[in-house]
Order: sequence, then structure tokens, then C-alpha cells
Amino acid sequence: MLLTSSPLPGWPDTHPLGTVPIGEAAGLLLPHDGGPVADLRDRPERWALLTDVTAALRRGVPVLGWGTGAALLGRALGAAIHGSEGSLEWAYPPRGAQVHSWAGEVPRHWTHGRAVAWAAPDLPDTVRADFLAALPGWVDRTPGSPLEEVGGVPALAAVVTEFYARARLDPLLGPVFAAHVQDWPAHLSRVTAFWVMLLGGDADLAPWRGNLNAAHAGLGVRGEHLRAWLTLWEATARDLLPAPAADLLTARARAMGARLGDRQRA
Repeated sequence: MLLTSSPLPGWPDTHPLGTVPIGEAAGLLLPHDGGPVADLRDRPERWALLTDVTAALRRGVPVLGWGTGAALLGRALGAAIHGSEGSLEWAYPPRGAQVHSWAGEVPRHWTHGRAVAWAAPDLPDTVRADFLAALPGWVDRTPGSPLEEVGGVPALAAVVTEFYARARLDPLLGPVFAAHVQDWPAHLSRVTAFWVMLLGGDADLAPWRGNLNAAHAGLGVRGEHLRAWLTLWEATARDLLPAPAADLLTARARAMGARLGDRQRA
């Protein structure tokens, strides 16, 4: 699936930017649209597009831009922009770019990793074909957040749910939860929301409202409870997740446990 910032009827399997997470796209297309590139004052939609392009590049998503799309791609890579709105703006080659052809002083065709730019408004069939042919070799992505590294909200929620199922049966932890948790679905939702926030996920997916220390105040939690909690959390994560994801969750839990332990000793 290719995402595009403007409609492209002649391209196969293209969808508007924003319809799917950018990291799931095979590539991002930035057609010439005549919009501004250098001066984005009072143009929030262009700032949003520039942010999306930057995010795609950071994730390793291949990006093809032409015309003003190429200039926007160059700006996302830190290049200076020549020209002004009303004329065709173009980008100087970003640092590290390979320029394949020039049109006078204009770098007409340049590449930078998985970024491909054609400065003119009309994209040659050869550049299009080369970009599409390269996509199967550009499928790896860089996670956008630690939450994605553990498998997203579904994987995280599965760990939280299984952890508390085990914790309720634990002879040390079970009585603590039994005494203080009445609404288990709401509790699981709050804990999942907290972990989404902790792992850099979208707060809109599971908004967390609270304070970690306040949430544990008055529970009678001691060092032995924290150690049991960490041991059970790590075991659950390792049973449900690949080793790197389990390592990440375990490290975050240990850091959180250390903060709670410091508070208990204060």
C-alpha cells in the first residue's frame, strides 16, 4: 500500500495519507501540488504534511517526491529551499544526497537513502518504475516508539491482563489487589493506559490520568511486594512476548519499581 499526499488515479494501490499508520505503508508519494515549501507561516496543513514526511523518513518508509513534493522532501531532510510561493520551489541537495542529474543549477534528480526526488512537476516513467521496483527491498522499518517495539497496544494489553490474572492468585500480591480493586475491567484499562503513556504511545488510544505515587499510596506496599511484582511481571512478559520486547518491558518495570522503592524508603 502506497500513501499519497494528493490523489493519484494512475497509480496502483494508493491511499490518502493518514488512512493507515505511516509505518505500515510500502511507501509515501509526494506529488507536485504547487503548495508552499519555504514559507509555511499560517499554513498548519503544510506543517502537518512536513511532519508526516519527517516521520516517514525516520521510520525508514521510502518516499518519492516530485515538483513541490521533492522540495518538501528536501526540506524534511534539512535542505535549503530556493524560490518562493508562486514559482516552482526546489531543494538544494541534502547533506549526503547523491545527485543523478542537473538542470542548470537545479538538482533535478537526487536520492538520499530511501528518499527519491525529481525537481520537475512531471515525474518520468523511469523514475517511477525504479522507485516501485526498489520497494520490495525496503520493507524493514524502524519502530516509531517503544510501544511499537513490544507489539503495540494489543500485545501490551495481553501482558497486563495475564499479569493480573496471575497476580490475583499470588499468595503475596493477591490479597493486596483483592482489598483495593473492585472494578477489574476499569483497573486493567487504567494500567494499560499508563503503560501506553510510559512507552510513548498515542495518548488518545488509551488516555492516562493519574499519578504513579498517588496510585500506590496507602496500599501497604513493601519491598517484598515490589520484588514479587517485578518477578511476576518479567515472567509474564517473557511468556507472551519475544525476548527483545520482554527485555524492554522488564527494564521499564524495574525503573518504575526503583522509583516506588525510593518512595517507600523516604
